[in-house]
Amino acid sequence: MAERLSVRKTYKLFIGGAFPRSESGRSYPVTSAAGELLAHAAQASRKDVRDAVVAARGAFDKWSGATAYNRGQILYRIAEMLEGRHAQFVAEVVAAEGGSAAEAAAQVDAAIDRWVHYAGWADKYAQVVGATNPVAGPYFNFSLPEPVGVVAVLAPQDASLLGLVSVLAPVLVTGNTAVVVASADRPLPAISFAEVLATSDLPGGVVNLLTGFTAELAPWLAAHRDVNALDLTGAAPGARAELQAAGAENVKRVYVPRSSDWAAAPGLSRLNAFVETKTVWHPIGV
Repeated sequence: MAERLSVRKTYKLFIGGAFPRSESGRSYPVTSAAGELLAHAAQASRKDVRDAVVAARGAFDKWSGATAYNRGQILYRIAEMLEGRHAQFVAEVVAAEGGSAAEAAAQVDAAIDRWVHYAGWADKYAQVVGATNPVAGPYFNFSLPEPVGVVAVLAPQDASLLGLVSVLAPVLVTGNTAVVVASADRPLPAISFAEVLATSDLPGGVVNLLTGFTAELAPWLAAHRDVNALDLTGAAPGARAELQAAGAENVKRVYVPRSSDWAAAPGLSRLNAFVETKTVWHPIGV
């Protein structure tokens, strides 16, 4: 029997719940840690960035307006779906990062566990960081966290799945929508993750995934006036100051990570990064 030829895919972007080609028609080769060609990924353009931001903005009211319990249930269902594709993600992490199957399996397990961890915070976070404040008068005074809006997330370049989950989940849990730039060299786990999102209950546009080169896409996101916040995790250290300056011009909230130890306990720092505290007064007895 003749040996079959491998069919190499050319993957698309994930915008608004659909999988469009890059507006520019560009793609680039994705290779394994051993240098083997795995596939081609769409190389997103500035127009794709704009389309992703429009989709994220359009989905914001529905997602932020959902109950915290409902958001948690949707996110937990995504974890269940990740578990069902466990073997696929292990194979993709091995191909992307090298190492053994056991090491990759441990990373996939950790990614799923972290997603569940954040899903559990959905209906608890406001109770922890919110407050009922004592005031000098016959009033109720409440402080409550609210999402900032559309968050641009530059995913880490190294941890192709665990790192992606660690930066994306806290953005969604607090009611924000996201435009994510995947790892340029290791995008396949992120693309498969987008396929999971597309078949879940997550509304289209809540997460929009762009593949391509972070150095090319990040400045457009930093300068975009309808992006409310920017996570610089995946940006090169030398580029962060320029991106911070671009974000400051449109009063964008910019998160600069202090650590990239994805195995460490996540804490609340990322949950706190993209919320604003709203204080409400209400007369007692009315």
